[in-house]
Amino acid sequence: MKLLHLGPFKRSFSLEKKRLISCWHFNAGCKTAMSNVIMAVVVMFTFLFLAPLFYYTPLVVLSAIIVSAMLGLVDYDAAVHLWNVDKFDFPVCMVAYVGVVFSSVEVGLVVAVVISVLRLLLFVARPKTSLLGNFPNSTIYRNVEQYLNTNNVHGVLVLKIDAPIYFANSSYLRERIIRWIDDEEDKLKSTGKTSLHYVILDMAAVGNIDTSGISMLEEVKQTTDRREIKVFFPMANPGAEVMNKLNKSKFLEKIGQEWVYLTVGEAVEACNYKLHTCKPAESQPWNNV
Repeated sequence: MKLLHLGPFKRSFSLEKKRLISCWHFNAGCKTAMSNVIMAVVVMFTFLFLAPLFYYTPLVVLSAIIVSAMLGLVDYDAAVHLWNVDKFDFPVCMVAYVGVVFSSVEVGLVVAVVISVLRLLLFVARPKTSLLGNFPNSTIYRNVEQYLNTNNVHGVLVLKIDAPIYFANSSYLRERIIRWIDDEEDKLKSTGKTSLHYVILDMAAVGNIDTSGISMLEEVKQTTDRREIKVFFPMANPGAEVMNKLNKSKFLEKIGQEWVYLTVGEAVEACNYKLHTCKPAESQPWNNV
């Protein structure tokens, strides 16, 4: 069972070893496949006639030779590069190295792959959501944490979801969206400005959505409706596959086809227009987009 389980890894290592040998042949100046025959003859001659000469060599000397050869295989610059670029890739590299040195190639490879898969699952289950702000005198909206010169649109909350919406992250996204709404309401109440009226979801990065994700959007809509706050969900720039699923699930009929826009700027402009026309007495100075 152990050999059957580790068979693919051993075959992969064997292919990688053959590729390295081919690279060595090319770097040595070999141009034809005859170099493999010559190498096999030289190795056979070494094992038959030269290997006995090293029989009485002390193990300490052999160990020193192996250690010196291993030190030349360690790429310190690559490890430093991993540390500078991604602090997570460096521990994965070190775990794989320790597993190969103290156990075997299979163990090091399996441990590194498992850690990488766990990292991928973590990113899928905890996708990034960001608050978008408007660049002055433009219709461009970007992350307020990355671009500090952006302005928030009062009464309108613009959120961006940077991952597909699946069953694995639907609950997390629902909590995050509700938390963003709560924080924005508390901020507006503390400043004495107009309350929150609209929520815009920028779904340009949402490449797919399943039934759990659609149910999550419906739950968020129901939660905001129970608060007796006029909150809508204009979805800026959704993908074609996402639109088809939302249409088949009748979700677009619940929020209205008129609340789907191509860009965030158009969605904010529509929200501002409704705020000005429906509640002119309560309106505050708005950004022109």
